[in-house]
Amino acid sequence: MHILVVYPYIPYPIDRGTYQRVFHLLRALAKDHTIDLIALSEKGERVEHRGIFESFCRKVVFVPFEHPPWPRLFPNRLLNTLPTTIRHWWLPQLADTIGEMLDQNEYDMVHVCDIVMAQYFLKDHLEIPLSVDRSRVDLQFQEEQYARMPKGIKSSLLYREQTWKLRRFEYKVARRSAVQVVCGPDDRDFIRSEVSDHVPVQVVTNGVDLDYFSPNASEAARDTAPTVLYCGAMDYLPNVDALRWYFGEIHPRLKKLVPNLQVLIVGKSPTEEVKAYGSLPDVTVTGGVPDVRPWYRRAWAQIVPLRIGGGTRLKIPESMAMGTPVISTTIGAQGLNLVHGLDIMLADTPEMFAHYTERMLHDEVLRQKIEERGMQTCRGRFGWPGLGRQLSSYYSQHFQLAKNSHEHN
Repeated sequence: MHILVVYPYIPYPIDRGTYQRVFHLLRALAKDHTIDLIALSEKGERVEHRGIFESFCRKVVFVPFEHPPWPRLFPNRLLNTLPTTIRHWWLPQLADTIGEMLDQNEYDMVHVCDIVMAQYFLKDHLEIPLSVDRSRVDLQFQEEQYARMPKGIKSSLLYREQTWKLRRFEYKVARRSAVQVVCGPDDRDFIRSEVSDHVPVQVVTNGVDLDYFSPNASEAARDTAPTVLYCGAMDYLPNVDALRWYFGEIHPRLKKLVPNLQVLIVGKSPTEEVKAYGSLPDVTVTGGVPDVRPWYRRAWAQIVPLRIGGGTRLKIPESMAMGTPVISTTIGAQGLNLVHGLDIMLADTPEMFAHYTERMLHDEVLRQKIEERGMQTCRGRFGWPGLGRQLSSYYSQHFQLAKNSHEHN
């Protein structure tokens, strides 16, 4: 098949969770299909990595851009039917580039990343099948995010306005999509119950680079004191909210159970709130690090106290692949189909989260069992080549069947 791929960013270097999914699935698709890539380059950044993509794509086009300023509430925002978060990604130069590529080449389908790129195919290019790969379901994410926000009259009204528009936009994208690709069964179920029960939805779980993330990839040793890690982009709201919950309700309980506990917060761009946790005794906030693997190996366990779903949640398979067991909320481990007490420990209340973390730190037999089973599960289910073949095979079957049906009609 010939596939046109459209991304809202250049997913290299692989320094964000979403980039891992996008990059590895793209490379896997290119093993079986001919890929032409269009990717946005904010302020011309990352274009020096063109050669990486040219090594497996037929054509690579980077489109430099800067986001337009956020619109004034009235009249620009309120009187526009598109959600502001979607309209923020409308760029005439990208629309022109897409049109030129489609005019000059024959494609069997278009694969876009996230619904912000789907808007370029809702009124134009209707003849070509569209697949939307979703690192998160935007409507679901917004609803969960709002549930954790302070409620005021203005914020409530703006939320209702944005949600109404986003729901309408989700309906339009679903009607236009030949398929939507999501990270887990929870995303699929939300789309079918809240958006459309007709659009085909294919689940491709998130994975891990098993060659890069392996226990032997770092010479770091476990810390001598009981140490937990939280890893992720520290300007991402779900991560900030997770730490707020952890330090507000879990950490005081856990310190009573494990007085010599050390906490490592590892990830780029920490907000001022996240930086402030570093002033607490035995808490280290690193900011961005060149290599997260030594930090995984230092920690006795990773905590994932997420309360907002969506996103790639790659920290869990990464941690498991590195031999660092995980304690997570149920929502934090959504879509990974992990078994409590075997692959992972799951807890959804502060009391139980502290309890299972204490058990993981003090029970060496349990910790070793979860560690070994986690690595085994990763090797069996979460390698990117296998996940990529799953998506590639689905595309071949789904779009070839659609093409044959169209030809017979």
